[in-house]
Amino acid sequence: MKICCIGAGYVGGPTMAMIASKCPDIQVAVVDINQARIDAWNSDHLPIYEPGLDEIVSNARGQNLLFSTDVDRYIKESEVIFISVNTPTKEYGSGLGQAADLRYVEACARRIAEISESSKVIVEKSTVPVRTAEMVRTILESTNKGVPHYVVSNPEFLAEGTAVEDLLKPDRVLIGGDSTPGGQEAVKKIVGIYENWINKERIITTNLWSSELSKLTANAFLAQRISSINAISALCEETEAKVDEVARAIGADSRIGPKFLKSSIGFGGSCFQKDILNLCYLCRYFRLPEVAEYWDQVIRMNEYQKERFVRRILDSMFNTVSGKKIAILGYAFKKDTNDARESPAIGICKRLLEEKAHLAIYDPKVSKKTILNTLGLTEIQADSVEFCGSAKAACHQSHCIAILTEWDEFKDLDYKDIYMNMVKPATLFDGRNILDIDSIRTIGFNAKGIGVG
Repeated sequence: MKICCIGAGYVGGPTMAMIASKCPDIQVAVVDINQARIDAWNSDHLPIYEPGLDEIVSNARGQNLLFSTDVDRYIKESEVIFISVNTPTKEYGSGLGQAADLRYVEACARRIAEISESSKVIVEKSTVPVRTAEMVRTILESTNKGVPHYVVSNPEFLAEGTAVEDLLKPDRVLIGGDSTPGGQEAVKKIVGIYENWINKERIITTNLWSSELSKLTANAFLAQRISSINAISALCEETEAKVDEVARAIGADSRIGPKFLKSSIGFGGSCFQKDILNLCYLCRYFRLPEVAEYWDQVIRMNEYQKERFVRRILDSMFNTVSGKKIAILGYAFKKDTNDARESPAIGICKRLLEEKAHLAIYDPKVSKKTILNTLGLTEIQADSVEFCGSAKAACHQSHCIAILTEWDEFKDLDYKDIYMNMVKPATLFDGRNILDIDSIRTIGFNAKGIGVG
């Protein structure tokens, strides 16, 4: 079998590397029109950071895994084509700010239809709105070549930072297809790929529309749990309850469970906000305004949590941070990834810059270029931002420390030494609740966590 994946991003690259690793008899080609990205996949410095990914790629690359910009060639040669391109929130026209922008998915479908000379199984790997497969299928059927194509939905459920483990031992693999004989044969073919290393009991098959909607729904439910515990964190700070203790107590209930009950400055990443906004748009499109309003509140709570964090910093620093140095520890939206898309750090840093703070930023994986891009700044404009090579350097002579990503190294810093070299009174805000706040306070810090009075 020959497989082609269009899109060499956070989903396509790792997923295809795992398939190549576990299925040595399958030839896997990852294609992308971005030459720089393909060059990075073919180098010793991959374009994304995931623990364990380097080894998997290096072992399979040159064997049955390749990365190329020759899109047309591998579309023609492959019998299975995964579409794994970006589906960002629309920034123009109808659905502005909520609907998914499907132009890249549509472009892939049109290219496949135009150049394919044999039957293909087209696999939706990108996160797409329910009924997107209908659009892809319509485009594929618009040609007069008489070649049948079959659309299958196989959404990804990867968490950045644990993507390799998620691919190796997934909770489930979801595959949706048509109920026609051809559609079911296509589903069977994709099931057969995953069965090379995944127990069949973990492979769920559904119809196309259930599979597409399940991805949006899963992300919405996870984000909802985060916003729910963050809402309680605000109450904890006013009542002297501790949100981590509350989370542990309610998480012990088997009906609730402990996962995604870690209070923080809010959720980020490329999926949660985008998918909830898309879900809200779909609900309004299908005339379900009350349902849309319900999910809107999850986003509002996430924005409220970030603004509340900034307000607490201001309140603790005499209501002004103008000219004060604030050490920003962590910029990625979570640990063990270099992805800063929709990171809570972006909004928090922008607000602090609006308040005329001087930011000293350190993140072990996120590049200076990425940080500037997400803040909407050029190097010339970034006179109030400095980029540091270590957490200690960022904290030196700072007035305040804000921990915005839960990198493990921040747990083990010598905070006594850091405190000695800060401007007093020295404040610390743990936006991820990774430190023992009581211990930090004994050093001399005016320290606060999320959901801790």
